[in-house]
Amino acid sequence: MTPLKLNNTIYMKNKGCLIGVGLLLLILTGSLIYYFYVQNSTDPVKYESVQPEVRDVLKKAVATGSIKPRREINIKPQVSGVVEQLYVEEGEMVTKGQKLAKIKLIPSQVNINSAQSNVELARIRMKEAERELDRQTNLNSQNLDVDQAKVAYNLAQKEEERNRQLLKDGVISEAEYTQFQLDFELKKSQFENVKISSQNTIKQFATELDIRRQELEASINNLQLLQEGATKNSKQVSNIIVSTVNGMLLDIPVEEGSSVIERNTFNEGTSVATVADMSNLIFEGKVDESDVGKLQEGMPLVVTVGAIVDTTFEAALEFISPKGVDEEGTVKFEIKAAITNIPDGVFLRAGYSANADVILERKDQVVSIQERDIIYSGDTTFVEIKRGDQEYDKLEIETGISDGLYTEVLNGIDTTSHIKKQTDPNAQNIDEDEG
Repeated sequence: MTPLKLNNTIYMKNKGCLIGVGLLLLILTGSLIYYFYVQNSTDPVKYESVQPEVRDVLKKAVATGSIKPRREINIKPQVSGVVEQLYVEEGEMVTKGQKLAKIKLIPSQVNINSAQSNVELARIRMKEAERELDRQTNLNSQNLDVDQAKVAYNLAQKEEERNRQLLKDGVISEAEYTQFQLDFELKKSQFENVKISSQNTIKQFATELDIRRQELEASINNLQLLQEGATKNSKQVSNIIVSTVNGMLLDIPVEEGSSVIERNTFNEGTSVATVADMSNLIFEGKVDESDVGKLQEGMPLVVTVGAIVDTTFEAALEFISPKGVDEEGTVKFEIKAAITNIPDGVFLRAGYSANADVILERKDQVVSIQERDIIYSGDTTFVEIKRGDQEYDKLEIETGISDGLYTEVLNGIDTTSHIKKQTDPNAQNIDEDEG
Protein backbone atom coordinates (compact mmCIF):
# COMPACT_ATOMS: atom_id res chain seq x y z
CA MET A 1 0.00 0.00 0.00
CA THR A 2 1.28 3.47 -0.95
CA PRO A 3 1.82 6.18 1.71
CA LEU A 4 -1.01 8.28 0.37
CA LYS A 5 -3.63 5.52 0.72
CA LEU A 6 -2.39 4.73 4.24
CA ASN A 7 -2.90 8.34 5.39
CA ASN A 8 -6.42 8.42 3.97
CA THR A 9 -7.35 5.28 5.89
CA ILE A 10 -6.12 6.69 9.23
CA TYR A 11 -7.98 9.92 8.63
CA MET A 12 -11.27 8.13 8.00
CA LYS A 13 -10.94 6.12 11.29
CA ASN A 14 -10.23 9.21 13.34
CA LYS A 15 -13.20 11.00 11.86
CA GLY A 16 -15.54 8.11 12.82
CA CYS A 17 -14.34 8.17 16.44
CA LEU A 18 -14.92 11.90 16.74
CA ILE A 19 -18.45 11.58 15.41
CA GLY A 20 -19.24 8.79 17.99
CA VAL A 21 -17.91 10.82 20.90
CA GLY A 22 -19.95 13.81 19.79
CA LEU A 23 -23.17 11.79 19.66
CA LEU A 24 -22.51 10.38 23.16
CA LEU A 25 -21.97 13.84 24.62
CA LEU A 26 -25.16 15.06 22.96
CA ILE A 27 -27.21 12.21 24.53
CA LEU A 28 -25.77 12.85 28.02
CA THR A 29 -26.48 16.56 27.74
CA GLY A 30 -30.11 15.90 26.79
CA SER A 31 -30.57 13.50 29.70
CA LEU A 32 -29.22 16.03 32.20
CA ILE A 33 -31.46 18.75 30.86
CA TYR A 34 -34.53 16.48 31.18
CA TYR A 35 -33.61 15.43 34.77
CA PHE A 36 -33.27 19.01 36.01
CA TYR A 37 -36.47 19.95 34.25
CA VAL A 38 -38.44 17.19 36.04
CA GLN A 39 -36.89 18.09 39.38
CA ASN A 40 -37.78 21.74 39.02
CA SER A 41 -41.34 20.94 37.98
CA THR A 42 -42.12 18.74 41.14
CA ASP A 43 -44.61 20.30 43.55
CA PRO A 44 -43.21 21.32 46.97
CA VAL A 45 -43.86 19.02 49.99
CA LYS A 46 -47.07 19.86 51.84
CA TYR A 47 -47.38 18.70 55.44
CA GLU A 48 -50.72 17.85 57.00
CA SER A 49 -51.55 19.05 60.51
CA VAL A 50 -53.97 17.67 63.11
CA GLN A 51 -55.43 19.00 66.37
CA PRO A 52 -55.42 17.33 69.78
CA GLU A 53 -58.77 15.93 70.89
CA VAL A 54 -60.53 15.27 74.19
CA ARG A 55 -61.13 11.57 74.79
CA ASP A 56 -60.85 8.73 77.33
CA VAL A 57 -57.41 7.10 77.60
CA LEU A 58 -57.09 3.63 79.09
CA LYS A 59 -53.82 2.00 80.05
CA LYS A 60 -54.44 -1.72 79.92
CA ALA A 61 -52.96 -5.21 79.75
CA VAL A 62 -54.36 -7.74 77.31
CA ALA A 63 -55.20 -11.34 78.28
CA THR A 64 -56.19 -14.04 75.82
CA GLY A 65 -58.38 -16.95 76.86
CA SER A 66 -61.93 -18.28 76.70
CA ILE A 67 -65.34 -18.22 78.37
CA LYS A 68 -66.00 -21.05 80.82
CA PRO A 69 -68.71 -21.97 83.33
CA ARG A 70 -67.62 -21.56 86.92
CA ARG A 71 -69.04 -24.99 87.78
CA GLU A 72 -68.84 -27.76 85.19
CA ILE A 73 -69.66 -31.32 86.28
CA ASN A 74 -68.79 -34.55 84.47
CA ILE A 75 -71.47 -37.20 85.07
CA LYS A 76 -70.09 -40.75 85.24
CA PRO A 77 -71.77 -44.18 85.62
CA GLN A 78 -71.81 -46.35 88.74
CA VAL A 79 -71.55 -49.54 86.69
CA SER A 80 -69.71 -50.67 83.59
CA GLY A 81 -71.56 -51.69 80.45
CA VAL A 82 -73.00 -50.36 77.20
CA VAL A 83 -75.13 -47.24 76.75
CA GLU A 84 -78.56 -48.67 75.99
CA GLN A 85 -80.56 -45.42 75.78
CA LEU A 86 -80.03 -41.66 76.02
CA TYR A 87 -82.91 -39.62 77.42
CA VAL A 88 -81.62 -36.09 76.74
CA GLU A 89 -79.82 -34.03 74.08
CA GLU A 90 -77.09 -31.40 74.25
CA GLY A 91 -78.33 -27.91 75.06
CA GLU A 92 -81.26 -29.05 77.21
CA MET A 93 -81.79 -27.75 80.73
CA VAL A 94 -81.73 -30.57 83.30
CA THR A 95 -82.54 -30.76 86.99
CA LYS A 96 -80.90 -32.66 89.82
CA GLY A 97 -82.01 -36.30 89.75
CA GLN A 98 -83.25 -36.19 86.13
CA LYS A 99 -82.53 -39.32 84.08
CA LEU A 100 -79.80 -38.89 81.47
CA ALA A 101 -79.01 -42.40 80.22
CA LYS A 102 -79.50 -46.11 80.83
CA ILE A 103 -76.63 -48.58 80.95
CA LYS A 104 -76.99 -52.19 79.87
CA LEU A 105 -74.89 -54.34 82.16
CA ILE A 106 -72.51 -56.89 80.68
CA PRO A 107 -70.96 -58.53 83.77
CA SER A 108 -68.19 -61.09 83.49
CA GLN A 109 -69.10 -64.73 84.12
CA VAL A 110 -66.39 -64.92 86.76
CA ASN A 111 -68.10 -62.22 88.83
CA ILE A 112 -71.50 -63.90 88.36
CA ASN A 113 -70.15 -67.26 89.52
CA SER A 114 -68.47 -65.64 92.52
CA ALA A 115 -71.68 -63.83 93.51
CA GLN A 116 -73.72 -67.05 93.18
CA SER A 117 -71.22 -68.89 95.37
CA ASN A 118 -71.48 -66.16 97.99
CA VAL A 119 -75.27 -66.52 97.97
CA GLU A 120 -75.10 -70.27 98.54
CA LEU A 121 -72.49 -69.90 101.27
CA ALA A 122 -74.56 -67.23 103.04
CA ARG A 123 -77.66 -69.45 102.82
CA ILE A 124 -75.77 -72.39 104.40
CA ARG A 125 -74.51 -70.18 107.26
CA MET A 126 -78.01 -68.87 107.90
CA LYS A 127 -79.44 -72.40 108.11
CA GLU A 128 -76.71 -73.39 110.57
CA ALA A 129 -77.56 -70.37 112.71
CA GLU A 130 -81.26 -71.34 112.63
CA ARG A 131 -80.49 -74.90 113.78
CA GLU A 132 -78.25 -73.68 116.60
CA LEU A 133 -80.89 -71.24 117.79
CA ASP A 134 -83.51 -74.02 117.81
CA ARG A 135 -81.20 -76.30 119.80
CA GLN A 136 -80.43 -73.60 122.35
CA THR A 137 -84.15 -72.76 122.62
CA ASN A 138 -84.96 -76.41 123.34
CA LEU A 139 -82.21 -76.62 125.94
CA ASN A 140 -83.41 -73.46 127.56
CA SER A 141 -87.01 -74.71 127.64
CA GLN A 142 -85.85 -77.81 129.53
CA ASN A 143 -84.05 -75.65 132.12
CA LEU A 144 -81.47 -78.37 132.80
CA ASP A 145 -78.71 -75.99 133.85
CA VAL A 146 -81.10 -73.83 135.82
CA ASP A 147 -82.63 -76.83 137.58
CA GLN A 148 -79.22 -78.16 138.56
CA ALA A 149 -78.18 -74.78 139.90
CA LYS A 150 -81.50 -74.48 141.75
CA VAL A 151 -81.08 -77.88 143.40
CA ALA A 152 -77.56 -76.99 144.50
CA TYR A 153 -78.85 -73.67 145.81
CA ASN A 154 -81.69 -75.28 147.78
CA LEU A 155 -79.32 -77.83 149.32
CA ALA A 156 -76.86 -75.13 150.30
CA GLN A 157 -79.70 -73.10 151.83
CA LYS A 158 -80.93 -76.00 153.96
CA GLU A 159 -77.42 -76.83 155.06
CA GLU A 160 -76.82 -73.21 156.07
CA GLU A 161 -80.07 -73.12 158.13
CA ARG A 162 -79.24 -76.40 159.91
CA ASN A 163 -75.71 -75.29 160.81
CA ARG A 164 -76.99 -71.94 162.01
CA GLN A 165 -79.16 -73.75 164.55
CA LEU A 166 -76.21 -75.88 165.58
CA LEU A 167 -74.21 -72.69 166.12
CA LYS A 168 -76.92 -71.36 168.41
CA ASP A 169 -76.95 -74.65 170.33
CA GLY A 170 -73.19 -74.48 170.75
CA VAL A 171 -72.56 -77.67 168.87
CA ILE A 172 -70.25 -76.12 166.22
CA SER A 173 -67.94 -73.19 166.24
CA GLU A 174 -68.54 -69.96 164.39
CA ALA A 175 -65.66 -70.73 162.01
CA GLU A 176 -67.33 -73.96 160.93
CA TYR A 177 -70.62 -72.17 160.39
CA THR A 178 -68.90 -69.52 158.25
CA GLN A 179 -67.86 -72.16 155.69
CA PHE A 180 -71.49 -73.27 155.24
CA GLN A 181 -72.60 -69.67 154.96
CA LEU A 182 -70.03 -68.93 152.22
CA ASP A 183 -71.02 -72.07 150.31
CA PHE A 184 -74.66 -70.96 150.47
CA GLU A 185 -73.79 -67.49 149.07
CA LEU A 186 -71.76 -69.10 146.28
CA LYS A 187 -74.58 -71.46 145.25
CA LYS A 188 -77.04 -68.57 145.31
CA SER A 189 -74.81 -66.48 143.02
CA GLN A 190 -74.31 -69.41 140.63
CA PHE A 191 -78.06 -69.98 140.45
CA GLU A 192 -78.75 -66.35 139.53
CA ASN A 193 -75.92 -66.31 136.94
CA VAL A 194 -77.21 -69.44 135.26
CA LYS A 195 -80.66 -67.91 134.89
CA ILE A 196 -79.18 -64.74 133.32
CA SER A 197 -76.76 -66.72 131.14
CA SER A 198 -79.56 -68.86 129.81
CA GLN A 199 -81.50 -65.82 128.68
CA ASN A 200 -78.39 -64.16 127.15
CA THR A 201 -77.50 -67.29 125.23
CA ILE A 202 -80.85 -67.25 123.43
CA LYS A 203 -80.39 -63.57 122.56
CA GLN A 204 -76.85 -64.22 121.31
CA PHE A 205 -77.93 -66.98 118.93
CA ALA A 206 -80.91 -64.90 117.77
CA THR A 207 -78.51 -62.04 116.95
CA GLU A 208 -76.23 -64.42 115.09
CA LEU A 209 -79.20 -65.58 113.02
CA ASP A 210 -80.08 -61.96 112.13
CA ILE A 211 -76.50 -61.34 110.98
CA ARG A 212 -76.58 -64.43 108.75
CA ARG A 213 -79.89 -63.32 107.24
CA GLN A 214 -78.43 -59.90 106.43
CA GLU A 215 -75.40 -61.52 104.83
CA LEU A 216 -77.69 -63.63 102.65
CA GLU A 217 -79.76 -60.59 101.66
CA ALA A 218 -76.62 -58.62 100.78
CA SER A 219 -75.31 -61.50 98.67
CA ILE A 220 -78.63 -61.77 96.81
CA ASN A 221 -78.67 -58.00 96.22
CA ASN A 222 -75.12 -58.10 94.89
CA LEU A 223 -76.07 -60.88 92.47
CA GLN A 224 -79.12 -58.91 91.31
CA LEU A 225 -76.98 -55.79 90.78
CA LEU A 226 -74.62 -57.75 88.58
CA GLN A 227 -77.41 -59.36 86.58
CA GLU A 228 -80.02 -56.59 86.40
CA GLY A 229 -78.38 -53.39 87.64
CA ALA A 230 -80.93 -52.95 90.44
CA THR A 231 -82.20 -54.57 93.61
CA LYS A 232 -85.80 -55.20 94.65
CA ASN A 233 -85.44 -53.36 97.95
CA SER A 234 -83.52 -50.36 96.61
CA LYS A 235 -85.21 -47.23 95.27
CA GLN A 236 -82.10 -46.20 93.33
CA VAL A 237 -81.22 -48.07 90.17
CA SER A 238 -77.48 -48.15 89.58
CA ASN A 239 -77.67 -48.61 85.81
CA ILE A 240 -79.72 -45.42 85.40
CA ILE A 241 -77.49 -42.33 85.19
CA VAL A 242 -79.01 -39.17 86.64
CA SER A 243 -77.88 -35.56 86.79
CA THR A 244 -76.27 -34.58 90.08
CA VAL A 245 -76.83 -30.80 89.62
CA ASN A 246 -79.16 -28.32 87.95
CA GLY A 247 -77.86 -26.73 84.74
CA MET A 248 -77.47 -26.97 80.98
CA LEU A 249 -76.32 -30.13 79.27
CA LEU A 250 -73.17 -29.00 77.45
CA ASP A 251 -71.85 -32.25 76.04
CA ILE A 252 -72.72 -35.92 75.62
CA PRO A 253 -69.44 -37.55 74.58
CA VAL A 254 -70.97 -41.03 74.15
CA GLU A 255 -73.59 -42.51 71.86
CA GLU A 256 -76.02 -45.37 72.21
CA GLY A 257 -73.98 -48.56 71.96
CA SER A 258 -70.80 -47.02 73.38
CA SER A 259 -68.99 -48.91 76.14
CA VAL A 260 -68.53 -47.11 79.45
CA ILE A 261 -66.47 -47.84 82.56
CA GLU A 262 -67.66 -47.24 86.11
CA ARG A 263 -65.85 -44.80 88.41
CA ASN A 264 -63.92 -46.37 91.25
CA THR A 265 -60.76 -45.97 93.31
CA PHE A 266 -58.50 -47.01 90.45
CA ASN A 267 -60.35 -45.52 87.46
CA GLU A 268 -61.91 -42.11 86.83
CA GLY A 269 -64.61 -43.70 84.70
CA THR A 270 -66.18 -42.66 81.40
CA SER A 271 -67.92 -39.27 81.22
CA VAL A 272 -71.44 -39.76 79.95
CA ALA A 273 -72.52 -36.10 80.12
CA THR A 274 -71.26 -32.66 81.11
CA VAL A 275 -73.62 -30.32 82.98
CA ALA A 276 -72.85 -26.68 83.85
CA ASP A 277 -74.55 -23.63 85.29
CA MET A 278 -74.48 -21.20 82.35
CA SER A 279 -75.77 -18.32 84.46
CA ASN A 280 -72.44 -18.13 86.28
CA LEU A 281 -69.62 -17.66 83.77
CA ILE A 282 -65.98 -16.65 84.08
CA PHE A 283 -63.24 -15.52 81.74
CA GLU A 284 -60.16 -17.71 82.03
CA GLY A 285 -57.03 -16.51 80.28
CA LYS A 286 -53.33 -15.79 80.51
CA VAL A 287 -51.29 -12.58 80.71
CA ASP A 288 -47.64 -11.91 80.04
CA GLU A 289 -45.22 -11.79 82.94
CA SER A 290 -44.44 -8.15 82.14
CA ASP A 291 -48.04 -7.21 83.03
CA VAL A 292 -48.86 -9.57 85.89
CA GLY A 293 -47.07 -7.43 88.47
CA LYS A 294 -49.48 -4.57 87.75
CA LEU A 295 -52.61 -6.64 88.36
CA GLN A 296 -54.65 -6.78 91.54
CA GLU A 297 -57.77 -8.74 92.43
CA GLY A 298 -60.89 -6.67 91.94
CA MET A 299 -59.62 -4.78 88.89
CA PRO A 300 -62.24 -4.25 86.16
CA LEU A 301 -61.92 -6.05 82.82
CA VAL A 302 -63.54 -5.46 79.46
CA VAL A 303 -64.07 -8.79 77.68
CA THR A 304 -64.60 -9.07 73.94
CA VAL A 305 -65.71 -12.28 72.25
CA GLY A 306 -64.68 -12.89 68.67
CA ALA A 307 -67.94 -14.62 67.80
CA ILE A 308 -70.07 -11.73 69.12
CA VAL A 309 -69.27 -8.48 67.33
CA ASP A 310 -69.97 -4.97 68.65
CA THR A 311 -70.60 -6.27 72.18
CA THR A 312 -68.38 -6.08 75.25
CA PHE A 313 -68.82 -7.69 78.65
CA GLU A 314 -67.76 -6.33 82.01
CA ALA A 315 -65.86 -8.57 84.39
CA ALA A 316 -64.02 -8.37 87.72
CA LEU A 317 -60.61 -9.94 88.28
CA GLU A 318 -60.83 -12.52 91.08
CA PHE A 319 -57.80 -14.81 90.67
CA ILE A 320 -54.14 -14.40 89.66
CA SER A 321 -52.08 -17.56 89.51
CA PRO A 322 -49.02 -17.54 91.79
CA LYS A 323 -47.14 -19.72 89.30
CA GLY A 324 -46.25 -18.97 85.69
CA VAL A 325 -46.11 -21.39 82.77
CA ASP A 326 -43.49 -21.25 80.03
CA GLU A 327 -45.16 -21.09 76.62
CA GLU A 328 -42.83 -20.89 73.63
CA GLY A 329 -40.19 -19.01 75.58
CA THR A 330 -42.61 -16.59 77.25
CA VAL A 331 -43.84 -16.96 80.82
CA LYS A 332 -47.63 -16.64 81.14
CA PHE A 333 -49.77 -16.37 84.27
CA GLU A 334 -53.35 -17.63 84.46
CA ILE A 335 -56.10 -15.24 85.56
CA LYS A 336 -59.82 -15.68 86.20
CA ALA A 337 -62.50 -13.01 86.15
CA ALA A 338 -66.22 -13.19 86.88
CA ILE A 339 -68.51 -11.97 84.09
CA THR A 340 -70.67 -9.40 85.87
CA ASN A 341 -73.15 -8.46 83.16
CA ILE A 342 -74.54 -10.18 80.08
CA PRO A 343 -76.83 -8.04 77.88
CA ASP A 344 -80.35 -9.26 77.27
CA GLY A 345 -80.66 -11.43 74.20
CA VAL A 346 -76.96 -12.41 74.20
CA PHE A 347 -76.04 -16.02 74.89
CA LEU A 348 -72.44 -16.75 75.84
CA ARG A 349 -71.42 -20.30 74.94
CA ALA A 350 -68.85 -22.25 76.89
CA GLY A 351 -65.53 -22.34 75.09
CA TYR A 352 -65.87 -19.05 73.17
CA SER A 353 -62.46 -17.53 72.45
CA ALA A 354 -62.17 -14.15 74.11
CA ASN A 355 -59.77 -11.32 74.88
CA ALA A 356 -59.86 -9.26 78.04
CA ASP A 357 -58.47 -5.79 78.56
CA VAL A 358 -57.38 -5.38 82.16
CA ILE A 359 -57.73 -1.68 82.93
CA LEU A 360 -54.57 -0.67 84.81
CA GLU A 361 -55.24 3.09 84.74
CA ARG A 362 -57.98 5.25 83.28
CA LYS A 363 -58.22 8.98 82.43
CA ASP A 364 -61.59 10.29 81.27
CA GLN A 365 -62.00 13.24 78.88
CA VAL A 366 -58.40 14.43 78.71
CA VAL A 367 -56.45 16.21 75.96
CA SER A 368 -54.70 13.57 73.89
CA ILE A 369 -52.85 13.11 70.62
CA GLN A 370 -52.00 10.06 68.59
CA GLU A 371 -48.84 8.21 69.55
CA ARG A 372 -47.54 8.50 65.97
CA ASP A 373 -47.29 12.30 66.18
CA ILE A 374 -44.92 12.32 69.17
CA ILE A 375 -41.15 12.70 68.69
CA TYR A 376 -39.01 11.06 71.34
CA SER A 377 -35.55 12.26 72.26
CA GLY A 378 -34.23 10.40 75.29
CA ASP A 379 -36.62 10.99 78.17
CA THR A 380 -38.11 14.09 76.54
CA THR A 381 -41.12 14.23 74.21
CA PHE A 382 -41.76 16.78 71.47
CA VAL A 383 -44.25 17.64 68.78
CA GLU A 384 -43.89 19.86 65.75
CA ILE A 385 -46.36 22.71 66.13
CA LYS A 386 -47.55 24.85 63.22
CA ARG A 387 -46.37 28.50 63.21
CA GLY A 388 -47.27 29.46 59.64
CA ASP A 389 -47.98 28.07 56.20
CA GLN A 390 -45.89 24.88 56.05
CA GLU A 391 -43.79 26.14 58.94
CA TYR A 392 -43.40 24.01 62.05
CA ASP A 393 -41.38 24.45 65.21
CA LYS A 394 -40.23 21.84 67.69
CA LEU A 395 -42.11 22.12 71.04
CA GLU A 396 -41.54 20.12 74.20
CA ILE A 397 -44.67 18.63 75.82
CA GLU A 398 -45.46 16.68 78.99
CA THR A 399 -47.33 13.42 78.50
CA GLY A 400 -49.33 11.10 80.78
CA ILE A 401 -50.67 7.58 80.25
CA SER A 402 -50.96 5.93 76.85
CA ASP A 403 -53.11 3.13 75.47
CA GLY A 404 -50.74 2.47 72.58
CA LEU A 405 -52.70 4.59 70.11
CA TYR A 406 -53.46 7.78 72.02
CA THR A 407 -51.34 9.54 74.66
CA GLU A 408 -52.56 11.95 77.31
CA VAL A 409 -51.01 15.45 77.09
CA LEU A 410 -50.52 17.10 80.48
CA ASN A 411 -48.85 20.33 79.40
CA GLY A 412 -47.59 22.17 76.29
CA ILE A 413 -50.51 22.16 73.87
CA ASP A 414 -54.31 22.26 73.88
CA THR A 415 -57.15 21.47 71.50
CA THR A 416 -56.53 24.71 69.53
CA SER A 417 -52.97 23.73 68.62
CA HIS A 418 -52.06 22.38 65.19
CA ILE A 419 -49.33 19.73 65.13
CA LYS A 420 -47.62 18.01 62.25
CA LYS A 421 -48.96 14.62 61.26
CA GLN A 422 -45.87 12.40 61.37
CA THR A 423 -47.28 9.67 59.15
CA ASP A 424 -46.67 11.74 55.96
CA PRO A 425 -44.07 9.77 53.94
CA ASN A 426 -42.51 13.05 52.74
CA ALA A 427 -42.27 14.50 56.26
CA GLN A 428 -38.85 14.61 57.87
CA ASN A 429 -37.96 14.12 61.51
CA ILE A 430 -37.10 17.51 62.96
CA ASP A 431 -34.08 16.03 64.74
CA GLU A 432 -32.69 14.91 61.39
CA ASP A 433 -33.19 18.40 59.92
CA GLU A 434 -31.40 19.98 62.83
CA GLY A 435 -28.58 17.49 62.49
